[in-house]
Amino acid sequence: MKLLDDLQQQLGQLQVQSLQRRRRTADSPCAPRVVVDGRDMLAFCSNDYLGLAAHPQVVEALREGASLYGAGSGASHLVSGHGRAHAQLEERLAEFLAPHLEQARALYFCTGYMANLALLGALGGADAMIFSEGMNHASLIDGCRLARAQVQVYPHGDIDALEKMLIASTAATKLVVTDSVFSMDGDIAPLPQLLALCERHDAWLVIDDAHGFGVLGEHGRGALEHFGLRSPNLVYMGTLGKAAGVGGAFVAAHETVIEWLVQRSRPYIYTTAAAPALAHALLTSLDLIAGTEGHARRAHLQALIGQLDATLTLQRWQRLPSITAIQPVVIGANQESLDAAAALHEQGLWVPAIRPPTVPRDTARLRVTLSASHTVEQVAQLARALNALEARTA
Repeated sequence: MKLLDDLQQQLGQLQVQSLQRRRRTADSPCAPRVVVDGRDMLAFCSNDYLGLAAHPQVVEALREGASLYGAGSGASHLVSGHGRAHAQLEERLAEFLAPHLEQARALYFCTGYMANLALLGALGGADAMIFSEGMNHASLIDGCRLARAQVQVYPHGDIDALEKMLIASTAATKLVVTDSVFSMDGDIAPLPQLLALCERHDAWLVIDDAHGFGVLGEHGRGALEHFGLRSPNLVYMGTLGKAAGVGGAFVAAHETVIEWLVQRSRPYIYTTAAAPALAHALLTSLDLIAGTEGHARRAHLQALIGQLDATLTLQRWQRLPSITAIQPVVIGANQESLDAAAALHEQGLWVPAIRPPTVPRDTARLRVTLSASHTVEQVAQLARALNALEARTA
């Protein structure tokens, strides 16, 4: 069959270019020590930054939520699927972020991808212009594509280029859209400067804080707290399957913005609500993030980041400068990155190789992610292995 033959040929081309992806199957809960395809491994690849995915209190809250609300919601939020746990979670999230958002309200989504599609589709329109960061996540890129707005892409972190675009724009509605922590580089967007531009040019600043929420800031309020931001121009998206350890996402903003999303965001209106048990478990996650345990876990994570920075002695490979849990090691060639990941795998270390199109051409890398559940010795083991591997392959 020609259709299948064409697909098979394209798959073969991916393999030749060292770009074919493969899945591994975990047989145990998300944790530093994990059983993968039947083998015990030390993992440096999850986004469970605070180690809450298997936290006993969160697990128990999920069990409790299932006993209270059952396994599923049964319908969309606007039909009959909006449960008490969803409402409580949205209230808690709004309260948590109230220091940074005027008249804050929050809206819970099944995934971060869905949240970005929803908010860009609802705020964008034929009379809108979206200014999208050059290194934005795929969900933001796709949200821009699906919105009816015109889109301009500004170079990574280039405030001057963005300002020129804003000055030249005559659009009735302007949206500047950016990740906070960039998921493949680990660097942080210049949010204070971006917000100043948006306030000056009457634009929304849409922030995807998937990798900052729960991790950045004294209380885990993410990039907004990290930079001390507060403005009615802010539209904030945070995910709840990374540092929060469970699943889903939310958008928080001025209550008028959220009401507009409820009325106009198609990915929210026309999908079944997430299981209320997940929202119930997330109430416990928020307690942990905001409390003394969350503070201690963030402090330990920062100590591990400093440890890795101090102990990696790479000469040919490049550890990108990052103060976040994302610690990429850029190798360059696709196959060399795959070989490095395979060599680490042989030593029982699970570190994924990331290749184009996820990252730019010739910047294939090992994406190391640290968790508050890692120990000092585990990070030391990783650093020794990376140093030795680079020296052996020079």
